[in-house]
Amino acid sequence: MICKDRVVAVTGAGRGLGRAHALEFARQGALVVVNDLGVARDGTGDASEGPAHDVAREIEALGGRAVASTDDIATDEGAAALVAAATGAFGRLDTLVNNAGFLRDRMLVNLGEDEWDAVMRVHLKGHFLPLKHAGRYWRAESKAGRAVDARVVNTSSGAGLLGSVGQGNYSAAKAGIVGLTLVASAELGRYGVTVNAIAPAARTRMTEEVFAQTMAAPAEGEFDAMAPENVSPLVVWLGSAQSRDVTGRVFEAEGGKICVMDAFRHGPAADKGARWDPAEVGDVVKNLLAKAPAPEPVYGAG
Repeated sequence: MICKDRVVAVTGAGRGLGRAHALEFARQGALVVVNDLGVARDGTGDASEGPAHDVAREIEALGGRAVASTDDIATDEGAAALVAAATGAFGRLDTLVNNAGFLRDRMLVNLGEDEWDAVMRVHLKGHFLPLKHAGRYWRAESKAGRAVDARVVNTSSGAGLLGSVGQGNYSAAKAGIVGLTLVASAELGRYGVTVNAIAPAARTRMTEEVFAQTMAAPAEGEFDAMAPENVSPLVVWLGSAQSRDVTGRVFEAEGGKICVMDAFRHGPAADKGARWDPAEVGDVVKNLLAKAPAPEPVYGAG
């Protein structure tokens, strides 16, 4: 068990990927805080304590230890309460998995400001605030002279890395999570914290209708590449003590495949040593693009 006695908080853990992560952490010996607000796929509807408590009970039925958290982690108070739930129940926090989110898909010209704000709030703010409060906790532990060997696993998406038609709000939020991951990795490393991100592909409430054909269940007896449980081994390893030398990285996870993303590296360049004339720029850019790899296709294009 690679996470024996580590204290792990997972947001959005009542269903889908979050539930799979929470259960796998428990199987690997972790003490788990199961956070979920219990709302609908698009974030609407009344909050329900059911999903978080159901998964906590599921973990206990497996012989593990878990507590439920139904706090809204996209609020400062809720994010602080998540960290407090871990320290209150288990005495500390070792790993934070930011996973909570929902969709409100529209083409850009039809996308409402409220739909933009809601998705930004749950994905981007819902990563920032738990990360902030967990980071404060680990900084205080480090400054008090206590050893910190902590992990953060954020959840981006292929939509954030490559774009996705009809998901401008979601793609922008998920791209922002990558930027946040890089900054947090640089800032929190001094306190004994690693920060990485995953871009999972799996069948969940968020994907089974939007990408129905891709997410369809296989024939009986075939490997179910889109099962959310396939993503969890990478998340659990990144949340374990074994990953202490890995930080600031983004991994794609799908089925049995793990891929290290290699985006936004410096490519071909031209330096005149002086200011360019606009009329010169076209040929320069065309030459640089000819030397650069072709962009990967946008999700949902064509």
